[in-house]
Amino acid sequence: MMHAMTSWMPDPATLTRPAYRSLAQAITTAIDDGRLRPGDRLPTHRDLAWKLGLSVQTVSRAYEALIRADAVTGEVGRGTFVKSAPVEGRAPPYQQIDSGDPAIDCSMLTPVSSALHTEAMARTLAEMSGTVRAETLFSFRPRQALRRSAEAGLRWLAGCGLSTRADLVLATNGATPAMTVALMTAAAPGDLVVTEAAGHHTLKALTRYLGLKLQGLPCDDEGVLPDALGAACQRGARVLYLLPAGNGPLNAVMGPARRAEIVSVARRHDMAIVENDAWGPLEPDRPAPLAMLAPERVFYFTSLTKCLLPGLRLGWLVVPEAQVTAAFGRHLVTNWMATGLIAEIGARWVEDSTAWRLLDWQRSQLARRNRMAAAALAGLPMRANPHGLHVWLPLPKGWDEPGFVNSARLRGVAIAPGSAFHIGPEPAQAQGVRLCLGGPGESDLEQALTTVARLMRNLPEPDFLTI
Repeated sequence: MMHAMTSWMPDPATLTRPAYRSLAQAITTAIDDGRLRPGDRLPTHRDLAWKLGLSVQTVSRAYEALIRADAVTGEVGRGTFVKSAPVEGRAPPYQQIDSGDPAIDCSMLTPVSSALHTEAMARTLAEMSGTVRAETLFSFRPRQALRRSAEAGLRWLAGCGLSTRADLVLATNGATPAMTVALMTAAAPGDLVVTEAAGHHTLKALTRYLGLKLQGLPCDDEGVLPDALGAACQRGARVLYLLPAGNGPLNAVMGPARRAEIVSVARRHDMAIVENDAWGPLEPDRPAPLAMLAPERVFYFTSLTKCLLPGLRLGWLVVPEAQVTAAFGRHLVTNWMATGLIAEIGARWVEDSTAWRLLDWQRSQLARRNRMAAAALAGLPMRANPHGLHVWLPLPKGWDEPGFVNSARLRGVAIAPGSAFHIGPEPAQAQGVRLCLGGPGESDLEQALTTVARLMRNLPEPDFLTI
């Protein structure tokens, strides 16, 4: 049901340049905090331009960005209306591909896998059949059942560049439960969480479920800008969620100096930081985690899933000392504990060096695939890391995301649109696609890269493949 024209109006003093993006973000924030409700009709382009002292073109551009973000809908002759937000948030970046579909799937972010992994798992399962500990099978007490995992976790965390204590480490079933517990502990319902303007694709839905507000911040090639973070703190932001190690869609790696600046701003405003390092030590030459700089306020998590094996759903959350009781309690009521048998496998792999051998193998495979991508996409704009799981491709002039993704899909390649990662209406470097490198075999990947490169080097044409 459509409501009457809303009386809501942004404060002109809060708008910054570029004005269209600032206006779009103000409307998004008003939708997220309930000042604008589904069905509300926004002011006309001309009326809003006059009241804010902007050009009609600026307001039109802001509304267009909101339509692309699926936050509002424009109806010819009727106006612009706030859309009903889907419960799940934005569409996921990965595409639905049936078993009989011949498409090359470069939309799902997975590590490279091979018979090496199957053999390692078969060997470990055979060994466990006669040596698994009774606590792993029968105990309901997390500390008893997961003692071995906690000790192995310290070794894996050290490989990630983080030195900590066992009593601050919580074993989880991968990165997603760790992320949920961290946000539940760091923030209270109604709090404002800020993050990269192009960030984690499940964060928007998760914060909505937890009753949190979410806002994307301006970024550069290293991630969040310290001045933008400081301004967000002045607006009441309580938690910063970061992907600082190249695992965000734009492959941004935050350098040591920027990390120190971010920590300084967080300390000045008593802000908590949630550090997502889900890829762990895939990239060997990387800065120390923010958790090493500010252990008193950083919730850090990593896992074995993205860097070793998708089925090994095991991660570790490192919690600030003052929040240990709260975090462990929240994990108990949402997950109880990590699955004992999976935790046992992960611990054995860390102890007997299987994990480190598979990590080295994964690095070599991803290095090779990144070289393949660099060769196929030579001369085109792209962002990548030497051992990263994906490349980011800003779209050339003439292409938009839906058209490019659909054209690639018609040619047998599934990729992810940048809009799936937008936290807000339109971040910088908005028009682009993510192409994942780990899932396909090498010959399929080479074919996918060739197809995408050919599309990027040509202007869009009517797609006769649809006829």
